[in-house]
Amino acid sequence: MTWVYALLIFAAGAIVGAFGARLGNQSLKQQKELKKELDKSKYELEQFRQELVDHFASSSELLDNIAKDYSKLYEHMAKTSSELMPNLPEQDNPFSHRISSLEAVHTAASSIQDQPRDYASGATGLLKDEAERVEEPKAS
Repeated sequence: MTWVYALLIFAAGAIVGAFGARLGNQSLKQQKELKKELDKSKYELEQFRQELVDHFASSSELLDNIAKDYSKLYEHMAKTSSELMPNLPEQDNPFSHRISSLEAVHTAASSIQDQPRDYASGATGLLKDEAERVEEPKAS
């Protein structure tokens, strides 16, 4: 009789174990599917980011080309206006007063190409000599 009880308990345990394994397998299957979806979404997001970076790089290049072409056109118009109409008063020539500002832009653009310094020139204020500090007048 003990063997029968033992067999019944063993069969009941096997049934409960199979049922538990089946439920656990379904949740594991769902986890695997969710992990696949997450990996796919991460991959698509990374692709989108790369496309966005490429788009901005090409847009930047195009805008740079437009700016250079505009600058060349403006220089051409300024030069030819002064060459073709040398007797035209400066106030009537729309390019005459902008030629000097255009030259300033060129010098500023060439200075932008320089590598920035990683230090400040002169004392910054914290360690200035007493003679260099300017005392503000006290309010009376």
